[in-house]
Amino acid sequence: MREFIEKLKETGKLVEITRPVSKVFEAPRIAKQTPAPVLFHDISGSRAIMNVLGSREELAAMFGVDKDRIIQKLSEISPDGEVVLVKDSPTKEVVETEVDLTTLPIMTHFEKDAGPYITAGVVIAEYGGTMNAAIHRLLVVDKNRIAARLVAPRHTYVMHKKAAEKGEKLPVAIVIGADPAVTYASTTRVPAGKEFNYAAALMGKPLEVFECSNGIKVPHAEIVLEGYIDPKERVDEGPFVDITGTYDLVRKEPVIHITRILHRKDPIYHGILPAGPEHLLMMGVPYEPRIYKAVSEVTTVKNVVLTEGGCCYLHAVVQIEKQTEGDGKNAIMAAFASHTSLKHVVVVDEDIDIFDIKDVEFAIATRVKGDMDIMIIPHVRGSSLDPRGAPDGTTTKVGIDATKVLAEKEIFERAKMPPE
Repeated sequence: MREFIEKLKETGKLVEITRPVSKVFEAPRIAKQTPAPVLFHDISGSRAIMNVLGSREELAAMFGVDKDRIIQKLSEISPDGEVVLVKDSPTKEVVETEVDLTTLPIMTHFEKDAGPYITAGVVIAEYGGTMNAAIHRLLVVDKNRIAARLVAPRHTYVMHKKAAEKGEKLPVAIVIGADPAVTYASTTRVPAGKEFNYAAALMGKPLEVFECSNGIKVPHAEIVLEGYIDPKERVDEGPFVDITGTYDLVRKEPVIHITRILHRKDPIYHGILPAGPEHLLMMGVPYEPRIYKAVSEVTTVKNVVLTEGGCCYLHAVVQIEKQTEGDGKNAIMAAFASHTSLKHVVVVDEDIDIFDIKDVEFAIATRVKGDMDIMIIPHVRGSSLDPRGAPDGTTTKVGIDATKVLAEKEIFERAKMPPE
């Protein structure tokens, strides 16, 4: 994290706030108004950073590629990097056994929030010989308890369910402020237990981990919270602003008891603004390689983007090199199959800039005939985050084939001026 922050400083991309700032509303408000990574030097005497990976430019810089090559890069990387167990870590510079979460700059973001939320905490759990690392939203209940939103049937939910059925506590560690590659890797859908291997592959070097007192192995970070998920205890979790910028439901969720806090001297807390650019990209970009690979099975795919207007989650634009009629519709079906939360998808030709929504709209305006090129698929599984979804989790999906008719492609040719 600190190396990444230094690179941001060197390139002039970091905004630094030195005056005292409140963790209740004020810091999140500043982050929302700042289109760049922002480092706070004094939130109740602590440091914190937001918008770390708040744009595709930051992601591209982390991966060492141009912005329009991110998905091709990610689709080529396998989760087979090396993970090395080490004995010591700078994370152990300070060890607190008297736990008080209120001493950390954990922020309250919006007026109806249930309370302060940890939003960039990577929850690492191990059970039955398998580990999992994933970001979960974490509501601070009191000084040593956190309510964790665990979504079925994802891995942490399954591990907790199996442990709870046996009346067992599930040991966990919550990592805050790791290398951004680790945080990103924890949002991906890789084979079970491969998140750290994937992070190492992204970094291009071995990832060091050390063992906590409860047996959980974690990477070096600014802060680590050790504890366990209680097999029975549940409390109200929410309201919370999710990726759509609307409030999610209040649910009874499991409780994590924090037993120790490890942190560096003068740690830098990492917070992700709910529904902010970093939240959207961290949620959406990991699905883009999945869509890319799925569409590549049915036609020649060139690029994929989950659009910001679609919350980087519900809307996709897929660029293909059309080979035969029907490729557009096959691409639509492949995209929906690869990302079940996807609600609307537009398929375009190579001459359309998928990062320019005006260009995409041009394709829809000039290449779509509604009765032939729009697919409507009712009553299918959607996203629980979609406010328009049905109570049973279903929705209606729409696919738009905005590609040229191959037999008449000349009439769709875009006018060009000759070079000087």
